[in-house]
Amino acid sequence: MEKRELGQNGLEVSAMGLGCMGMSEFYGSRNDGESVSTIHRAVELGLNFFDTADMYGRGKNEELLGKAIKGYRDKVIIATKFGIVRTDDVRQHKINGSPEYIRSACEASLRRLGVETIDLYYQHRVDQDTPIEETVGAMADLVKEGKVKYIGLSEAGPKTIRRAHAVHPIAALQTEYSLWSRDVEEEILATCRELSIGFVSYSPLGRGFLSGEITKLDDLEKDDWRRYSPRFQGENFERNLGLVSRVQEMAAEKNCTPAQLALAWVLAQGKDIVPIPGTKRIIYLEENVAALGLELTNEDLKRIDEISPRGVAAGSRYPEPGMKLVNL
Repeated sequence: MEKRELGQNGLEVSAMGLGCMGMSEFYGSRNDGESVSTIHRAVELGLNFFDTADMYGRGKNEELLGKAIKGYRDKVIIATKFGIVRTDDVRQHKINGSPEYIRSACEASLRRLGVETIDLYYQHRVDQDTPIEETVGAMADLVKEGKVKYIGLSEAGPKTIRRAHAVHPIAALQTEYSLWSRDVEEEILATCRELSIGFVSYSPLGRGFLSGEITKLDDLEKDDWRRYSPRFQGENFERNLGLVSRVQEMAAEKNCTPAQLALAWVLAQGKDIVPIPGTKRIIYLEENVAALGLELTNEDLKRIDEISPRGVAAGSRYPEPGMKLVNL
């Protein structure tokens, strides 16, 4: 398994990770037994980088991952996040980056995960009411105490990244990045590279859309969060199917699946980028991992740029309330 370094202080992870969010919530029904088997299979395949957050399943996802890694702790890198405080409305959340909250959130995550140390601890969203220096200062205290090894940010903008990094080294920025979400290329990715901060790409398959498996809204379960996503609705959905069809056409020529082509493209954007496609099923996990062996030529990459230029997706990444919380 190829390894990639996040930051410049020794955090080395598999070139692809596994996003665990959908195992507990947002993407339809749960099957904890199947999810645990998928996590174990990921370890067998050489993946060691597992991503969760305290808000996924209101803590249930951390508990699931903690259960799955018992006996595997020395083989895995655990990344979790704090800062999004759940409300009754799945589309609206509060953000808290206060030092007091961070400490209590970290203790709760350690307990649910059943570990003594969190390998990579992210601020899930930037709290506009708490200076980033205070937030990162509190995270740095957790590092000094041995409760956290490395710290990261999620969906932070260039100015925030610089201010945070000046307080304590940021190992990784986690932000959405895929063939239909390329806005980070404008400035954020360059900022990370200037500061030697790794980049973790979440939703590298466009929340499953780029896999070609979703052809109509009814392919999603009734409680699937994606039904609220602007890119999955009305005319946007139909327009985005056009992008998928072009990806499918090229994938057929490359003798791979659309998902593998989309993941290979993310992997080809730099050795400092680690995609974390999420799945709860072994069959899709194995398909995704096979993308690590897919070589894209310069001509392939040029053609993909033509198929999927920046801004190609119809609709925003999140509903309006969610868009107010990204790239801050």
